[in-house]
Amino acid sequence: MFDLPPVSHELDDAIRRAIDSKTKPLGALGMVETLAAQIARIQGTLSPRLERCRLTLFAGDHGIASEGVSAFPPAVTRQMVENFLAGGAAANVFARTNGADLRVVDAGVAGDRMDTPGLVSRRIADGTRNCAVEPAMTAAQCDAALGAGDALGGDDAPDAAAFGEMGIANTSAAALIAHKLTGIGLDVLVGRGTGLDDDGLAHKQAVLARAAARTAARLDAHAALREYGGFEIVMMAGAMIGAARAGAIVLVDGFIASSAALAAIGLAPALRDYLVFAHRSAEQGHRMVLEALDARPLLEFDMRLGEGTGALLAWPVLKCAAAMLCEMASFEGAGVSGPSA
Repeated sequence: MFDLPPVSHELDDAIRRAIDSKTKPLGALGMVETLAAQIARIQGTLSPRLERCRLTLFAGDHGIASEGVSAFPPAVTRQMVENFLAGGAAANVFARTNGADLRVVDAGVAGDRMDTPGLVSRRIADGTRNCAVEPAMTAAQCDAALGAGDALGGDDAPDAAAFGEMGIANTSAAALIAHKLTGIGLDVLVGRGTGLDDDGLAHKQAVLARAAARTAARLDAHAALREYGGFEIVMMAGAMIGAARAGAIVLVDGFIASSAALAAIGLAPALRDYLVFAHRSAEQGHRMVLEALDARPLLEFDMRLGEGTGALLAWPVLKCAAAMLCEMASFEGAGVSGPSA
């Protein structure tokens, strides 16, 4: 278990009164009001400010990729890291457009250590082992990845912390983690990932069923991560906890990030109230994980890219929610008549 203080609800009544006094019908801004209340609660103020968002992208390779569960070869992980560092990926474009910081972390990319300028190295190992036949990592490696993520999440924490990932075969890891933590069947958690055809999907489902059969039907969070996780997923889980402890609102992206969040909540239950779920992806497993988390995402754009792209698209919504609470006039202040008694 990780030490994380729960979000205080001491200001809840005052927050509700502040929102309801704005020049609008009660509840007229829907989820924006719910989001504004959550931000105010996390920051412990009726005047929340959101000025800085940072996306941290974790990259790592998976041994299970050798089983042919992805439409793309493992070499793409390294190639995409180079693309992120060159500024050419969708995550870079969305970050630039929305004024968000972006950093890229090597959590365990296969091959020689990368020395590209701007890359943050927290390599645990040269990719994970093949979780279809053995644990993806040792307990010590899992702890090291969690600790590295925790430190990165809390380092110079922004107002909102978004997390993304890159790792060929990581939808397989996410499905296995979610399966072991929730008991949801692999038949509904396993999707096409990077674009598998019907034969490829059937093969992926068979490989993951074999992987799942290695261990007990249900596992605790630490066991699920070490048996089936990628270093990027484990590090992301730790980073979510570290960012929340530093007072940041944590923006959760798609399927892989939500599976990491599911595990992180298992390690630090108080984390749930710090999380904002950015979007519902087109990956079928993501819908099931969101239901298990009782999470209502902000957006639904049929995306399934990862990289933190959905989290970055939600950042402007968070800023608007905080600004509404701080800057929108009240009925009394604006001299506008409120609803009839």
